[in-house]
Amino acid sequence: MININTPSDLGAAIRKARKTLSLTQPQLALVAGVGVRFIVELEVGKPTARLEKVLRVVSALGGRLALEGMPPELNEEGDA
Repeated sequence: MININTPSDLGAAIRKARKTLSLTQPQLALVAGVGVRFIVELEVGKPTARLEKVLRVVSALGGRLALEGMPPELNEEGDA
C-alpha cells in the first residue's frame, strides 16, 4: 500500500508504477484513454487533475484507490 497525502505523492506513485511496467507516458495515455499532457501533469503533481481521469490511469496501471480512516458506517458496501 502507498500512502498518498499530496498531489505530488500521487504523481510520484503513478510515475514509479509506469516505469516499473516499462511504459512510456504516451503508451500509458493510450491505454488509459487520456492525453499525454494529462499524464505529464499528473506525474508532476498537478493539484487540479480530474478524478475521473486519475481513476482511469490508476486502473490502467493495475491499481485501485481505497479510503482508510473513514467512519466505520461508511465502510459498508452500497452506502451513498
